Amino acid sequence: MRVTMLAVGSRGDVQPYVALGLGLQRAGHDVVVATHVPFEGFVRGRGLGFRPLSGDPKAGVESEIGRAWLESGRNPAAFTYNFARLMRAYLEESLPDTWRACQGADLILSSALGFAGFHVAERLGVPFAAALLQPLTPTGAFPSIASPVNLGASLNRLSHRAARQMLWQPVRSTINRWRRENLGLPPVPLGGPFRRLDVERVPILYGYSPSVLPKPADWGAHVDVTGFWFLDRSPDWHPSPELVVFLESGPPPVSIGFGSMVPRDPAGLAEVAVAALRRAGRRGVLISGWGDLKPSDLPDDVCLVPEIPHDWLFPRMAATVHHGGAGTTAAGLRAGVPAVVTPFFADQPFWARRVKELGVGTPSIPLRKVTTERLATAIRTATSDDLMRLRAAALGQRVREENGVTRAVAVIEQLGGG
Repeated sequence: MRVTMLAVGSRGDVQPYVALGLGLQRAGHDVVVATHVPFEGFVRGRGLGFRPLSGDPKAGVESEIGRAWLESGRNPAAFTYNFARLMRAYLEESLPDTWRACQGADLILSSALGFAGFHVAERLGVPFAAALLQPLTPTGAFPSIASPVNLGASLNRLSHRAARQMLWQPVRSTINRWRRENLGLPPVPLGGPFRRLDVERVPILYGYSPSVLPKPADWGAHVDVTGFWFLDRSPDWHPSPELVVFLESGPPPVSIGFGSMVPRDPAGLAEVAVAALRRAGRRGVLISGWGDLKPSDLPDDVCLVPEIPHDWLFPRMAATVHHGGAGTTAAGLRAGVPAVVTPFFADQPFWARRVKELGVGTPSIPLRKVTTERLATAIRTATSDDLMRLRAAALGQRVREENGVTRAVAVIEQLGGG
């Protein structure tokens, strides 16, 4: 079976699909990952097929529109407005790429932002499944990623429908014009394609752990919570000698990094991080990431590293401080160490709240509220609360015992006929 996977977003968004692709490849299937050109070496280096999608996500979040989007926080109007500005420009370039990438596919899998694959699958007459990292199926069990609090069953369901529309309405006119002019398909109704997902019971695979967020009783059999899709570091990767010496020279440090998030003042945020570590009395590993976090003065008890495999680093930490992205959150939970989450926007506050609800992390500190004292207090709690540490270790053990890729491959094989 030839499977095309549409993976749109940052490196952390793409990595789980590479893990899933490798699982499908091991099962004997031909896999193509369609994603952004900057990730071509990453995909091909793992031995998977690659098809290019236009757009550079790093350049996007570094732009003024991208920064405004990152800073929208829980403001639905600002989030939707800036998301629309980004996605319209991206779709104009990438929709033809999506069509080309899916030619010859026997099955199309799509991430949330790669949902153009749904329309291509309709035109080609091939099976489609949504492969998602965040819950978008309406349920009364918990609120949507756009809601700051649990609203009760009825309003929780409504919040999920609202979150779906926040994804659909900004791109509706662009998608419908493309369907009409390029695919020869009728426009999708005002409510979007999600009604069809529900009515036709289109398969949905969620790549997160049921130990972290169990499947609700009101989701149908077409929805499967498979477990996380973890991609471990490349066998030829090795840490720098400087980092190894640093880790061996004292007690486990605290890692601080914000992945693909690009704050307006990365140097200032780095200064706050270093000062918070000092005030909390902890050593630290500062991960520069896309934001290029670099304090003006790096003390001896803080080690600065670029991007680094989380599956290697996190288990060696006393606690992790991160932005709450789906992939980073998964890696932290798997490592079994407490977390301090400083969410920026989108689904990050949702995962931050879930970490707190599970008792494996502190209350979150939204980016706009991060101060030296608040961060230091959270770090002290995460590194000194024995019960939190035990709960984190126990959850990490459960997550490590799951195999989300194996489960997802079994489901996908049923969709494609084996």
